[in-house]
Amino acid sequence: MTVPSEKLRLYACMQRIIFAVLVIGVVLLLGYLATLYRMQWDVSQNGRNSLSEASVEILQKLHGPIRITAYATEQHAELGDIRKIIADFISLYQRVKPDISLAFVDPVAQPHLAQTANVQVNGEVIISFNRKTEHLTSINEQAFSNALVRLARTERKLILEWSGHGERKLNGRASFDLGDFGQHLQIAGFDTQPVNWGVDRDIPVNADLLLIASPQIDLLPGEVDQLLAYIERGGNLLWLIDQEPLRGLLPLVERLRLTLTPGIVIDPQAETLNAPNTFALGALYGQHAITQNFDFLTVFPFARQLIINENEEWRSVPLVEAAPQGWIEGGDWHAEIAFDQTDDVPGPVVIAAALTRAVQDREQRVAVIGSGYFLANAYLGNGGNLDFGMNVINWLAGDEALITVQPRATMDNVLVINQLQLTSIAVVSSLLMPLAFLIIGVAIWWRRKHNPK
Repeated sequence: MTVPSEKLRLYACMQRIIFAVLVIGVVLLLGYLATLYRMQWDVSQNGRNSLSEASVEILQKLHGPIRITAYATEQHAELGDIRKIIADFISLYQRVKPDISLAFVDPVAQPHLAQTANVQVNGEVIISFNRKTEHLTSINEQAFSNALVRLARTERKLILEWSGHGERKLNGRASFDLGDFGQHLQIAGFDTQPVNWGVDRDIPVNADLLLIASPQIDLLPGEVDQLLAYIERGGNLLWLIDQEPLRGLLPLVERLRLTLTPGIVIDPQAETLNAPNTFALGALYGQHAITQNFDFLTVFPFARQLIINENEEWRSVPLVEAAPQGWIEGGDWHAEIAFDQTDDVPGPVVIAAALTRAVQDREQRVAVIGSGYFLANAYLGNGGNLDFGMNVINWLAGDEALITVQPRATMDNVLVINQLQLTSIAVVSSLLMPLAFLIIGVAIWWRRKHNPK
């Protein structure tokens, strides 16, 4: 039985109507979902169009609105549309934290406002949060996120550095000094102050922690007594120990219930990375706030072993284990190095530890690291040394909420397109491609019309 052609046409018409309704319904549904959810993908090299995980974590720890005022003219002599550059950059942060506001002030048209805000250069940005402000004269993720970290601190922290015995200096520029690390501490909102107990009798009451970084001459007995008294009062301590003599600090080792073995850690795995085997590679981390979500390789040159003696007073956590295929070299490590089953101790080896105890209803915090070199200027850039060092300082200062990997300055290749190439792209995308689709559509229609079967 043959179905009448009218019914066929009606059936086909109904199919087209239903299909059109479904398409419109799907489009409307997708449009509605787009207002509820936002998704994006960054396919640029190094992810320059999105924030690093570290910056996202920092934003998540800032509870409350952030106000940004950019003092910039409409055009910059070198950068061009500087306002667009700033707005595009801030938008990366606004995607994560919508309550970031951005306002522009023209320092030329309104010089009194720029002068009142102490603005020095065109394009300077002022970030305000919790009644605190930070000035930035350069725009990049590392500088901006570090400014947010400083704003997140309720107050600047004070680090005392033990001095007077040839220690590594936080403002020193020699390769063995800690000057580069000291600069990062300043950027992160820490103040540093040297203290010499041969001269200074009182420790500032607002000190958050004391740094002892590899003294080179013996301490006087009275200085050791003052140091032990500081520990007894509950003072926080970061102690960087090298394989050198303890310089009179054996009583401190005993007070912390530690044992320091002689010799240097040998790590054959370092040679696979073209590093000396006297560089212990940290890849095994204990469960602690300092190492939470920390999966970077750290490098500890000329490290020594720390043995934690269990006791009821101190709660101790091994922070870093190294040299699982290595050993502790008890002989002359300047000569040819080889494992001696008689004299050497096989790895893995604990080279960093965190200790806590309760003192007068507060938690005293101590970190001991068996390598002063890992934060030295010559080695700070290796692996995650900077991040690990900053995490240690934040934890000792009671700011474990700010423990995070330091934001990295993004790098990316620039795609330069001349006018001819840009015109070609525009012609292909706006003219040739639509014309090609039109021709294909007409061809399909013509074929179906003349060949219905």
